[in-house]
Amino acid sequence: MRVALFVTCVNDVLYPDTGRAVVTLLERLGVDVDFPTGQSCCGQPQYNTGYRHQTEPLVHRYATVFTDYDYIVTPSGSCAAMVRDNYPKIAQRATAEGRESGLSRAAAAAVPKTYELTEFLVDVLGVTDVGAYFPHTVTYHPSCHGLRTLGLGDRPHRLLQAVRGITLRELPAADECCGFGGTFAIKNPDVSTAMGHDKITHALTTGADILCGADNSCLMHLHGLITRQHTPLHTVHLAEILASTKEHPYTPATKAGNLR
Repeated sequence: MRVALFVTCVNDVLYPDTGRAVVTLLERLGVDVDFPTGQSCCGQPQYNTGYRHQTEPLVHRYATVFTDYDYIVTPSGSCAAMVRDNYPKIAQRATAEGRESGLSRAAAAAVPKTYELTEFLVDVLGVTDVGAYFPHTVTYHPSCHGLRTLGLGDRPHRLLQAVRGITLRELPAADECCGFGGTFAIKNPDVSTAMGHDKITHALTTGADILCGADNSCLMHLHGLITRQHTPLHTVHLAEILASTKEHPYTPATKAGNLR
């Protein structure tokens, strides 16, 4: 089984510990993971702001870079959804315009083997207990792409419920958007901020000290609001919780602050 990590731009630039956590986790489960250095952006920012033609070379690049792998695993439902949901649409539009240029082949090659992390763990490896230990109170925020586009369902919860030492609290109004939405947060900052504050308020009612998610883009948005409010809540990516063990516990570094 040839497995590659698609780390995504946000994680590569801002949250490399999440990418390392994915590798640590998968290797603990007996999976050899490669990291093709030719990978780049999936094209989501360009596509979402209307630059479809400029996204097309990135579809080709993604398919080419990962051509030798059976599975592409990413710790981002947002980027996985971009590949699986939008690459075929990009190819279809190009074909309709008479300039297909191999996009259909690229999309057909990339889409079936692209998996969000929890999908890969539960559906491909067939595990929910990954041997993790995380003695903190956690509530989980399902990001929109994972919830609505990928249909992750209860996979993240099943993985979290199997973590030793964890206290898992249900997040009220969990299916509401956090307000990030990529360029939505830039174009509609007041609405985005209000939605983020609502999400944080719901999280605080759970009594959790950790707000967990499977997309660091959402967590980045929420962490910024939490920091400015001086709220006693920390954001941690799901992969970092699942990679944590008694022998090698999660260390919060700069993003989450000190956990006690």
